[in-house]
Amino acid sequence: MKPNPTGKAADQAPQQKTQAKPEKAPRQKVLVTGGGGYLGFTLGSSLARSGTSVILLDLHRPQWTLPSGTEFIQADVRDEETLYRAFEGVDCVFHMASYGMSGEEKLQKEQIESINVGGTKLVIDVCVRRRVPRLIYTSTVNVAFGGKPIEQGDEDSVPYFPLDKHVDHYSRTKAIADQLTLMANGTPLPGGGTLRTCVLRPPGIYGPEEQRHLPRVVSHLKKMLFMVRFGDRRTRMNWVHVHNLVQAHMLAAEALTAAKGYVASGQAYYINDGDSINLFEWIAPLFEKLGYSQPWIQVPTSWIYLTASVMEHVHLALRPICSVPLLLTRSEVCSVAVTHTFQIAKARAQLGYAPDKFSFSDAVERYMQSSAPRQRGSTTRALLRLLLGLLLLGLLALALHYLCLQPLRAATERL
Repeated sequence: MKPNPTGKAADQAPQQKTQAKPEKAPRQKVLVTGGGGYLGFTLGSSLARSGTSVILLDLHRPQWTLPSGTEFIQADVRDEETLYRAFEGVDCVFHMASYGMSGEEKLQKEQIESINVGGTKLVIDVCVRRRVPRLIYTSTVNVAFGGKPIEQGDEDSVPYFPLDKHVDHYSRTKAIADQLTLMANGTPLPGGGTLRTCVLRPPGIYGPEEQRHLPRVVSHLKKMLFMVRFGDRRTRMNWVHVHNLVQAHMLAAEALTAAKGYVASGQAYYINDGDSINLFEWIAPLFEKLGYSQPWIQVPTSWIYLTASVMEHVHLALRPICSVPLLLTRSEVCSVAVTHTFQIAKARAQLGYAPDKFSFSDAVERYMQSSAPRQRGSTTRALLRLLLGLLLLGLLALALHYLCLQPLRAATERL
């Protein structure tokens, strides 16, 4: 400290001793289920930087170093005893833990059901017993989208997609959990107070170090699978950068407090970057960075959908014996081939959500810097494998046609 030549600090010292010190607000404590994953860890890190005490709860440890102000608890979201201990003194729970989003996970019905539905029921129950006043559930746009076009849908005009019409267990169970969370809003807490809940419905997430979508696309690209293009070039969808989604979660937590008039209480919000894009155009920087040409073989969507259906059935049939790679599922085909875009006007108006502008090419650049140098095989051999794969797809489609699988044929007619 620098000396004060005027001596005023010394003169004021006795007076300062008699003044009452302002009471320091208690430090907020939050818990993030699924906190070991990309979104959960990023949210927890942002909250910790703002001075919040953060508990990250996940079955798997995060691959990143825990920042100061965070604690990690390794536990299953279906473990009631551990949840009850972890929720002690918590002011807000961000429930992100889920299962079955993509790939082979999508076919594990019992696991998906027990985590997405059973885990959510348990989280709600423990929130009530531990008197946690706020619960934010990370849902998905798939609670409303099931393969039928949606253009600039909003929370009021687009209903839940019928549960019995979903072609994948993930979307169906997320819709159930979404509804359970909203129905829990207003539940009285023991000893006074009320549980207030809301849900956020994002599309696919991207950003630096994202570990699910981008690496999978790169894997398919290196296998020459993205030399095939399907769907209309006018098909549009939304994406959300991880930092925009983190912003939305933090704003939602604030909007469940008295200071914000509980504006988010019992509400659902679509969250995205505010832009609609065509998937193949959007991932063009990835083709460029990896040195591949754009997709040049156009295949009918019905062909791809039927093939995905056969692959699902073969995977399930042979699972007790061996693991058959699942390149695409029916729901993933629909996601690429059918327009589904959503407005974020409600989040802007009620939460103050203001998404920043991000570039997918930046995420690709970060991925390229962090990944090992790629090793490309012979382009000729890769192309031959691709053509052979297309031939097999054609044979499978013909087999389905002659077997007269009516449910599948009816589904593909909508695409």
